[in-house]
Amino acid sequence: MHLRKRILVTGGAGFLGSFLCERLLNENCDVICVDNFYTGTKRNIVHLLNNPYFELQRHDITFPLYLEVDQIYNLACPASPIHYQNDPVQTTKVNVHGSINMLGLAKRLKATILQASTSEVYGDPTVHPQTEAYWGNVNTIGPRSCYDEGKRCAETLFFDYYRQHGTKIKVARIFNTYGPRMHPNDGRVISNFIMQALTDRDITVYGDGKQTRSFCYVKDLVDALIRMMNSPEDVTGPINIGNPGEYTILELAEKIVQMTGSKSNIVFEPLPQDDPLQRQPDITLAERHLGWKPTTGLDEGLQRTVTYFKELIVKENG
Repeated sequence: MHLRKRILVTGGAGFLGSFLCERLLNENCDVICVDNFYTGTKRNIVHLLNNPYFELQRHDITFPLYLEVDQIYNLACPASPIHYQNDPVQTTKVNVHGSINMLGLAKRLKATILQASTSEVYGDPTVHPQTEAYWGNVNTIGPRSCYDEGKRCAETLFFDYYRQHGTKIKVARIFNTYGPRMHPNDGRVISNFIMQALTDRDITVYGDGKQTRSFCYVKDLVDALIRMMNSPEDVTGPINIGNPGEYTILELAEKIVQMTGSKSNIVFEPLPQDDPLQRQPDITLAERHLGWKPTTGLDEGLQRTVTYFKELIVKENG
């Protein structure tokens, strides 16, 4: 009889996935990490490779996968604009074909499957803060559509499998997340600003810097995903997962300059197409159904992230 839960994490060598794998191993689960290393890296999971309950498979989920597991966390997908726009067709494929393959696996195994969806399903929102009842304001043919519409289609597929086949699903809409193991060149605002500040390069703020974001520390986010996976079956989501603290991009830039003691200047560049002006989660449902809210403040989380990037720069220049 198999007592340890067997858990599949797709995208398990990525930023979020590696923290999730680590936490699940600490909770006495058998973890199978699947990644094609398009944006994930072995550096994120090298410390787990000697654990007898951890298994790594190089695989692209746009092709079927045959495993025996109890739960599936579907995190596989490039999540930063630089990476998902680099191969937009593949981004759509991983969201659509990948979801179909993982849902098919969950259906066959009668396993619970959690989809890492995104706040990008709301597009450039016309309501603020965003609740799960809001249907979004998304450009279907813009440069970000491969990701935004890919993730929206994945949600559609999850709920169709739920209604048509009774598949046990969970859909988490993840808002901006940050922390150690972020890709240093992923073009996301926190990694960008920290790398620019630590190397005394100009810090590039797009637009006037008044657009807002909410930043959730990675360990808080992983806690929410695990709570959601193990919540009652009728809690399907979608549920917003993020930190409702709202900061302007300019405030963030100034905070990072101060924290790193950087000599960087802040410079302004034109705003990219379809870049949302406001982003803040309403986390009422997460509090109600998961008993969850974030506990790590921005200053504390940023300090840990800065330390990680400092060590990374030293290693790479060592």
